[in-house]
Amino acid sequence: MKPISEVHVAEPGLAIVEVAAADDETAFAVQELLAGRWATATADTTTRAPGEPGVRLRCYLDVRQEIGS
Repeated sequence: MKPISEVHVAEPGLAIVEVAAADDETAFAVQELLAGRWATATADTTTRAPGEPGVRLRCYLDVRQEIGS
């Protein structure tokens, strides 16, 4: 994964969540749960690191903006 950019955590309420999961389905399910609660920039794909188990996914949240409030 790329290094974290300062702009994504430039102020309180912004967060980056990295999910490690056994498979794509699980990683996307976790992302969907987060996106159901907060404004979320979602990922379309997961990554695999050679020699490491499972997949990784990174999404960006703004926890100041709850969905449905």
